Amino acid sequence: MDHIEQLIRLALDEDVGETDITSDAIIDPQLTATAKIVAKERLVIAGLDIAKRVFHSVDPEIVWDSKHEDGERCEAKKILAVVRGRARSLLKAERTAVNFLQHLSGIATTTSTFVRTVSDTKVKILDTRKTTPGMRALEKHAVLMGDGINHRMGLYDRYLIKGNHIEMAGSITEAVKRVRKNQKTGVLLEVETKTLEDVREALQCGADILMLDNMSVPDVREAVKIVNAKAKLEVSGNITLENITHYAVTGIDFISVGAITHSAPAADIHMVLER
Repeated sequence: MDHIEQLIRLALDEDVGETDITSDAIIDPQLTATAKIVAKERLVIAGLDIAKRVFHSVDPEIVWDSKHEDGERCEAKKILAVVRGRARSLLKAERTAVNFLQHLSGIATTTSTFVRTVSDTKVKILDTRKTTPGMRALEKHAVLMGDGINHRMGLYDRYLIKGNHIEMAGSITEAVKRVRKNQKTGVLLEVETKTLEDVREALQCGADILMLDNMSVPDVREAVKIVNAKAKLEVSGNITLENITHYAVTGIDFISVGAITHSAPAADIHMVLER
């Protein structure tokens, strides 16, 4: 059983439990129906595949017909998918499938808004590790569907020396030195910096990427001058749609935005059943 299948099983178990007592009481077990999954607002689609897998987990005989693909921009009232099968099965799967689809489409839509806001600059929008436990792969897929870029997937695929590491090592220089002793070939080294003095030290140490954490716009401009394209620059911390453009025009390369995963509102999607 792969990770996504486990996630689906957990989600269905918490919603359906032993059975859907209301549908079982009302609906003949052999009655078939057609369900339309509809966008109630303009959105960027993400999560169609996992929604399909939810229905098939409930009943392998359900027929799923996607009308769009993940990553597509969709207007309100558009049908995302048509699903056919036993009415009881459709209702058992409905909430879990739509929950996944709403959540992931919300992330894709929010990411797309951030990306479009800085589209006149060279800046790329990154996600973070601020994801829902167990759903990181899905949420980072949704970021890609919104034209964002995945930062590291976890603690295992990039060296990122943060403030707590620096505190434990004693300095940026010492932390970098210790990484260099064990650095895996081809794995990037990023250092979090909080002051311009940190920027100078991290640059001197040869970091591939400098994260400018919670710096003011004037300090970011000064950091760009100090680095002078000798390393990539990422801005992070309290980035909003209201202030992102001020940072994007400073000459940096990336802006990481935790809000695109941890605070994206769910997209408005529903399922309508037809006998």
